[in-house]
Amino acid sequence: MARFLKYGITTGATAAAAAKAAVIAIVKEPVDRVVIPTPIGLRFEVSVKSSRKLTADTAEAIVVKDAGQDIDVTDKMEITATVKLTDDGKITIKSGVGIGKITKPGLQVSIGEGAINPVPKSMITEAVKEVLPAGKGVEVMISAPEGANIAKKTMNAKLGIVGGVSILGTTGVVKPLSLEACRRSLVPQIDVAIARGYKRILFVPGNIGERIAKQQFGVPEDAIVQTGDFVGYMLDKAVEKGVKEIILLGHSGKLVKLAANIFNTHHKVGDARNEVIASYAGAVGADTKTINALLAANTSDEASEILRQVGLLEAAYDRIAIRVHQRVSDRVENKIKISVVIVAMDGKVLGMDENARCNKPWLNLT
Repeated sequence: MARFLKYGITTGATAAAAAKAAVIAIVKEPVDRVVIPTPIGLRFEVSVKSSRKLTADTAEAIVVKDAGQDIDVTDKMEITATVKLTDDGKITIKSGVGIGKITKPGLQVSIGEGAINPVPKSMITEAVKEVLPAGKGVEVMISAPEGANIAKKTMNAKLGIVGGVSILGTTGVVKPLSLEACRRSLVPQIDVAIARGYKRILFVPGNIGERIAKQQFGVPEDAIVQTGDFVGYMLDKAVEKGVKEIILLGHSGKLVKLAANIFNTHHKVGDARNEVIASYAGAVGADTKTINALLAANTSDEASEILRQVGLLEAAYDRIAIRVHQRVSDRVENKIKISVVIVAMDGKVLGMDENARCNKPWLNLT
């Protein structure tokens, strides 16, 4: 029997539904569901948790974000719209409690403004237009009471969005278990780095690489881009955005996979760590016993210790770094200058390519 996954709605669609429900509570009566338009031409019905008229010209409504079967930290988050009718015919949208404020350039919203992206603002506007009386305007305040706590589970702080969540979405619809949504959420880091004027950007797989970059090499936070497992995707986006130089720095457990042309480094997609390390150890003189030990290693850190014991640690990882450089340069069609630095968990440099060795660019990112 076929299993159908449930789609969800974006925070933008959730806010639009709350705003429309609040306006209806003033001009008609409280409702428990509304139908909203979306940028992709679809209209869909959204449940309203509560809506109530506060005064003759004000009301509020609460809608619960439903992410469907997508993996989303904002799932089940309440979004509140508080509205006030005006006589100027204008629709004004503001951010309230739990909505982040923009503190860095490079995002879709200007510094100092609330983190409600342009498409969600348009969705809110179109939704309330459908029920506004002729000649009337409305002031809409969007809030998320738990937004500040939920934002701690996101990359908002790194992107310069402080104090709450972002109201996002380009279609109004969330695809179930969407890897695409996860990948897209990483891209604004590149925009921030470019907007801050960094000529070289440091790509790291995750928190380990970022910690090492900041603590060991003093790299500014805004010059660091976490790729997650989507290294290839992020390299493609860097090309699109005109990035000219990238330093790829990360733990051996992730970066060695790139030598095997594995650009999605999740272990369920591809895992050739031991094979890569063993083959390059053999290329620099490892004997059969060492190669077999490397193939049987439980982790790349264990493999590094084996190489250290036989005096081949730097030689093997340098060769791997050179191969990673070649693979990545091919991926970006040589449009970006690539440097590669492979590190251990404690930040010790295990190997690097010639660009890193000659120029040491990670010490000068401005």
